[in-house]
Amino acid sequence: QVQLVESGGGSVQAGGSLRLTCVASGYIDGRNCMAWFRQTPGKEREGVAVIDSGGAGRTNYADSVKGRFTISKDNAKKTLYLQMNSLKPEDTAVYYCAAALNYCGGAVLPPGGWYRYWGQGTQVTVSS
Repeated sequence: QVQLVESGGGSVQAGGSLRLTCVASGYIDGRNCMAWFRQTPGKEREGVAVIDSGGAGRTNYADSVKGRFTISKDNAKKTLYLQMNSLKPEDTAVYYCAAALNYCGGAVLPPGGWYRYWGQGTQVTVSS
């Protein structure tokens, strides 16, 4: 059984920073493709950033966050991070951590259906 627990969300003013953390438990390690998604009411879930399997892990980002967000992981700690800088009001959403059964399959940003495990989400609110 795999569990993902996010933390680090909160309220911040535009231009500020937050770091989200996702701690995994169970049978999951560096061979799993992992990602951050976000969702706002009435909108579809959006892939924000992905990091592929392996020690370094190939990363990719949604155009809306490129240059501002950084995804990283610590395989030994089974922990995924999302460093969010220069936050904008449009970044306001519930952010979810997701893990696939194995690698990312070559897709730039695999869709939500690629992932088997999801966290409960953490709210990020950015005020102008």
